[in-house]
Amino acid sequence: GSHDSFSYWVDEKSPVGPDQATAIKRLARISLVKKIMKKWSVTQNLTFKEQLEGGIRYFDLRVSSKPGEIGQEIYFIHGLFGIKVWDGLKEINTFLEQHPKEVIFLDFNHFYAMDDSHHFFLINRIRSAFGSKLCSVECVEYVTLQYMWEKKHQVLIFYHYPLYKEFPFLWPGNKMPAPWANTTNVHKLLQFLETTLEERSRYGTFHVSQAILTPRAKTIARHLVRGLKNTLVHRNLPMILNWVKEQKPGVMGVNIITSDFVELVDFAATVIALNDLLLEDESS
Repeated sequence: GSHDSFSYWVDEKSPVGPDQATAIKRLARISLVKKIMKKWSVTQNLTFKEQLEGGIRYFDLRVSSKPGEIGQEIYFIHGLFGIKVWDGLKEINTFLEQHPKEVIFLDFNHFYAMDDSHHFFLINRIRSAFGSKLCSVECVEYVTLQYMWEKKHQVLIFYHYPLYKEFPFLWPGNKMPAPWANTTNVHKLLQFLETTLEERSRYGTFHVSQAILTPRAKTIARHLVRGLKNTLVHRNLPMILNWVKEQKPGVMGVNIITSDFVELVDFAATVIALNDLLLEDESS
């Protein structure tokens, strides 16, 4: 999985998003501030298509309307506005059309400046993009690749907003817990990942291990121009990847693992290779 999967492009010319504090919105009237925000808002280099081609199958999505804009268009957001959600969904669907056995998870977990009418607009967009590829809510343990292939389903949508109850193809957010360490310290992060794996539900949910470090205000202040990648990610990714290599999948093991800048190390290949351990278990 990728963290803030859509953030490979954010619009410096757009207003600051409603996910930001009022003080940041005021500061952002200075053009240099938005340039700095971009360095800290971008957590991926690759487009959806490039991430899919690189093996990413879980996408962490935050979305928002644009306050003051006429209509109900919904955009990806992380500090600054990204592309229209519709454009991202179409790009993903094109890949699925070309690869009918691939299965993806879209986790809509943060919504900003959206009322129910915005949600209905977005849900209709999701349905228009994927149609019969959408997998209806089912007991998690039933949803094997074989099950998906037989039904010709390719997409699981997780929707962290009460309206999920009205649509059979929207999985509730509590089926995709993603505990967040909220630390800049790699040792604390790895300890947190260990602890949350021990606490994960044995049955009935997926599980996201967020192998990401989160900058604090003082981190950003100290390293304004360097940005997230050069300050936190480059230095710590090798240690995070070593933790991934030591994991086992399956019940009470890792399930979905997310990272920033997924192409910087062999992240996707390393996670995918863990599945070989399941095959070894079966054969033994």
